Amino acid sequence: MMRLERIDMTFNRGTPDENHALNDLSLTVKEGDFVTVIGSNGAGKTTLYNIIAGTIIPSGGKILIRDIDVTKTPEYRRARYIGRIFQNPLLGTAGKMSLEDNMVICHKKGYKGLGISLNNKLREYFRERLRELDMGLENRLKDNVEQFSGGQRQALTLLMAVLSEPAILLLDEHTAALDPRNAEIVMNLTRSFAERYKLTVMMITHNMQHAIEYGNRLLMMDSGQIVMDIDHGEKSRLTIDGIVQRFRDIKKHQLDNDQLLLHV
Repeated sequence: MMRLERIDMTFNRGTPDENHALNDLSLTVKEGDFVTVIGSNGAGKTTLYNIIAGTIIPSGGKILIRDIDVTKTPEYRRARYIGRIFQNPLLGTAGKMSLEDNMVICHKKGYKGLGISLNNKLREYFRERLRELDMGLENRLKDNVEQFSGGQRQALTLLMAVLSEPAILLLDEHTAALDPRNAEIVMNLTRSFAERYKLTVMMITHNMQHAIEYGNRLLMMDSGQIVMDIDHGEKSRLTIDGIVQRFRDIKKHQLDNDQLLLHV
């Protein structure tokens, strides 16, 4: 599905503020993988996502999605096949627009921008999909999205991303701003959608329990590199203490701040 080949990202090169954010990073993600990504702040996780999404162009290396080189493809073109959900639940929807208009936008994206008219048949399709959230939103198609709670908006953002049929879905701490109840709802939906729609997912999280429980693969990043890559068989036997010890064994030092990584 996706290959990153020797990606390098250096900000402010040649200045006192030079920052080598990613260092010779290579990664292959298979179709249907659900990869959880952990690492302390500054490890390079968000930079990695920005490079995959096309928000920034890497200083070196190559990005291939479905064997197509997209290294220099602009973000707006990659958005056709890359879905991304941020920590802030307000970013994934247009608050001043109605729920049904938001759904039309994501539906058009799934159909590669073809003209689609809103009619009763399409509204019923939206209601069927919204019932999957179990939040009663199927009865609120005319309401502006700004009237919904943060949990409802993030669940809606997740559903819209899924319906746009992305090649890869990037989740960037997408439950971190939610209360525990809504975070659990959104995480359960994440697992359900990933399995039902056979999604390829990468999920950044500071919640170590989520990193262990969800997905078939776990990556740990540190100093712009992937320092741990654990597949499903080994991942199912992991504990939080075990991950921390393995990190110390690999890096020969303790985590800079265990609390940043070990949020449970």
